[in-house]
Amino acid sequence: MGNGIKAGNIRLKRAYEPPANGDGRRMLVDRLWPRGVSKADAAIDEWVKEIAPSTKLRKWFGHDPDRWNEFRKRYALEVREQSEQLAELRRLARKGLLTLVYSARDEAHNDAVALRQILLGRSMK
Repeated sequence: MGNGIKAGNIRLKRAYEPPANGDGRRMLVDRLWPRGVSKADAAIDEWVKEIAPSTKLRKWFGHDPDRWNEFRKRYALEVREQSEQLAELRRLARKGLLTLVYSARDEAHNDAVALRQILLGRSMK
């Protein structure tokens, strides 16, 4: 992990969970705002929808675990096109705690999980 980011500095949290003092900087990483969550309740510091999967990729994936590995590969290619956003997220994670907020029900197969792996420099095998 030669990028200088401690794994513990990047946390994941569903938008439907209440914010906590220990969340650090809360970044919504979905392209769509979470249904039924007010902006006040979400306590989002920044909405970085540009780094979220494209609508086409999101719809193709459909949170199908069988498509997870291919989704991660395709998403990693899309994220590379957002180099400034990616660099900023890495900078924030090096400085302190960063919580990637997402709305998917599946806590193991979603864009925030994939983005965390990308930020930490982990392989997309």
